[in-house]
Amino acid sequence: MSLQSLQIGKYTIPVPIVQGGMGVGISWDRLAGTVSLEGGLGVISSVGTGYYEDKSHSDKLVAGRPLEADNFYSKKGLIAIFENARKICGDAPLACNVLYAINDYGRVVTDACEAGANIIITGAGLPTNMPEFTADYPDVALVPIVSSPKALSIICKRWQKRYNRLPDAVILEGPLSGGHQGFTYEQCAMEEFQLENLVAPVVEEAALWGNIPVIAAGGVWDKNDIDKMIALGASGVQMGTRFIGTHECDAHDNFKQVLLDAQEKDITLMKSPVGYPARGVRTNLRNLIDTRSGPAIKCISNCVAPCHRGVEAKEVGFCIADRLSDAYLGNLELGLFFSGSNGYRIDKIISVKELMAKLTEGE
Repeated sequence: MSLQSLQIGKYTIPVPIVQGGMGVGISWDRLAGTVSLEGGLGVISSVGTGYYEDKSHSDKLVAGRPLEADNFYSKKGLIAIFENARKICGDAPLACNVLYAINDYGRVVTDACEAGANIIITGAGLPTNMPEFTADYPDVALVPIVSSPKALSIICKRWQKRYNRLPDAVILEGPLSGGHQGFTYEQCAMEEFQLENLVAPVVEEAALWGNIPVIAAGGVWDKNDIDKMIALGASGVQMGTRFIGTHECDAHDNFKQVLLDAQEKDITLMKSPVGYPARGVRTNLRNLIDTRSGPAIKCISNCVAPCHRGVEAKEVGFCIADRLSDAYLGNLELGLFFSGSNGYRIDKIISVKELMAKLTEGE
């Protein structure tokens, strides 16, 4: 099956592959810029931009970590990332992923627009007020992430009533993705919640609102998977973990090695301070969490609202901002290494150009 271009608002994505937003520092300028250069949609993660370029864009550090949300989600850092990505991809569409659960959500969305994002993608909650923060940027396309037809229906009803606006596309994320899931632990294993069983109902709901393009995500790995999702009615796919296995991925080489060394049994669900199950690689950190012998939880960066200033972090045994940042810095002892269920299938590091060829032409 030859792949058709993907339309998101006024933007045409020549290859209907969206690179998933991955933070801290996994999809920044090099990865996102190169994916957009190669015809996909590169997605810059807004998480942890205070760590960019050796934390030079963070105005205040405590114990070497960006202090509070305004430094952890550094506007200066985000602008610098977009500027450097543009040096790679020029005027090709670029997106920014902004999690709804973060502190300063509205401010970061506006920062992303100012930085030059053409498309804003938001998951980790239902972004019912997302259009409020892009009112001064009418050309910016808005793409919520959902896990059910009901979630899409709620967003469409609220947006239409409050803002006279509908999503320009929607990402449907199944329970095999890396990082946080929009499902309970039990649902993640249930057949009816698997991506292939959700695509048709969500496409049906999207059709009621003017055929909103549906982008399937979570466990999509190769051309066969892409063809399968498009045959089910999706207009494109989002893939995150597989792009970690590229030279251009902004992740530390140690992060890439963790995936190269991982076996299928190593990639599991875990509790998170965000309140959702999260999928990652079992490394030394997980052993520390299990035995409650991990690093002290100090909540320096105050990253996500559901954590309630470290209360939930202490409940689950780790600070997500610090541990994801440690993974970005290559700390194998204390880093949290998120991965989709297929991460163990990465067996070598290749270029984005080669990966895009494999995904469009087959292996």
